[in-house]
Amino acid sequence: MKVIVGLGNPGREYAGTRHNVGWWVIDHLADVWRFDGWKKDHEALIATGTVGGVKVRLVKPQTFMNESGAAVRHYARRPFFAVASDLLVVVDEVALPVGRYRFRAKGSAGGHNGLKSIEHHLHTQDYGRLRIGVGPAESERAVGVLRDYVLGDFGKMEATELRALMPTFTAGVEMWLEKGMLEAMNAFPGKDKGE
Repeated sequence: MKVIVGLGNPGREYAGTRHNVGWWVIDHLADVWRFDGWKKDHEALIATGTVGGVKVRLVKPQTFMNESGAAVRHYARRPFFAVASDLLVVVDEVALPVGRYRFRAKGSAGGHNGLKSIEHHLHTQDYGRLRIGVGPAESERAVGVLRDYVLGDFGKMEATELRALMPTFTAGVEMWLEKGMLEAMNAFPGKDKGE
């Protein structure tokens, strides 16, 4: 089974925030793949189904961002589950501007508290991630207080740009499911057209 975890914060007040873009993607995948409704499981809401013959579980931690790893740790204990190849974490990335994204096979938390929590609970940095840009344009690099920025709502144009990328995210995740992270990274480099 492949597990795809979207990082975010529970509660209506966080639904439109930059920190919850992982949940946006997970909700989109559940809709496109026509998975059954969300169910409570440990510290998360889950939806399970099959994509291209692969059993997939979508996970939305309900622990708040800083404790996201608590909703993931029990998967690492399952027989035949390999964190490095069977886990994909979808996360906001303030270092990338809106409209950019990166599939990565491993790496540091880069200061992201949700990823820090996952690494703490899994004792590894070797797991797949889809980092989705939520930062300002290159010409507007100042974000002010980081916490306030990531917990702020997307602007209308930013939200529209992100929603337009959902089919690309879906195709990239499906490539990861079928062929693994290296193929997904090569096929979906996350660059703007013309770069």
